[in-house]
Amino acid sequence: MITREPVYTDEPDSMLVSMWRQIILGLGDIGRAGSLSVQALAGIPLLLMSRRGLRELTRQLFVTGIKSLAVVTVVGMFTGMILGLQVGLELRRFNQEIYIGSAVMISLLREMGPFMSGLILAACVGSSMAAQIGTMTVNDEIAALEIMSISPVRFLMTPRMAAMVMMTPLLSFYTCVLGVIGGGIVGQTQLNVPWDQYITMAIDIARLRDLYVGLLKALVFGIVITGVSCYEGFTTTMGAVGVGKATRRSVIISFLLILILGYIITRLFYDL
Repeated sequence: MITREPVYTDEPDSMLVSMWRQIILGLGDIGRAGSLSVQALAGIPLLLMSRRGLRELTRQLFVTGIKSLAVVTVVGMFTGMILGLQVGLELRRFNQEIYIGSAVMISLLREMGPFMSGLILAACVGSSMAAQIGTMTVNDEIAALEIMSISPVRFLMTPRMAAMVMMTPLLSFYTCVLGVIGGGIVGQTQLNVPWDQYITMAIDIARLRDLYVGLLKALVFGIVITGVSCYEGFTTTMGAVGVGKATRRSVIISFLLILILGYIITRLFYDL
């Protein structure tokens, strides 16, 4: 059963008590969102064995991947171009602009590829999840599913979770490829770095470990975005105003968690 009713408490006596209460409530929200995410992940095998589940998964893959492709393409290309331009201008001061390919490749594989794709999906797809499920919640459609003994998590969240788990690593890799191409365009047209030298330096510096860490980040970001967005949708109250607040909270929290988890994963896999 998904609890959607707000919890009413007395007004705190001091700011310290208010902050402590917010911390406790935040930890509770994290725990419940994590529990929903685990349930959704556990339901993916059953989803793949169901014909209706495969149809819904295909639709969510289209929404998550194909509909986001245009934005990801533009952002990925210009991210690489910006990285190439800024790094290249600094390297030119030391007559080392030939290493622009190495810098762009490492930045995109380790951090910028999964980071930018995660932000795009949080803004485009995560907000849509929160708004759609939130609208169903305030219209008592979620309660109707529970009355019919249909799990809202399995029915609504699992297909979205499966689509995000599959698409975030692919979109992250796609962003990296476009970024490298964009950096190469800048290097050749503005920094006089030949294309073959740029690609050679980029490939020589790339390691499978960097690719795996970047794809792991993208996978974690996809799970986090889906968990946060669906939880905010399931706990929406106060009608249309609540839907707007839930959508805003889902984007803000997803952005913050992407930043925090991105740093933590990098710190775990790379020693100082």
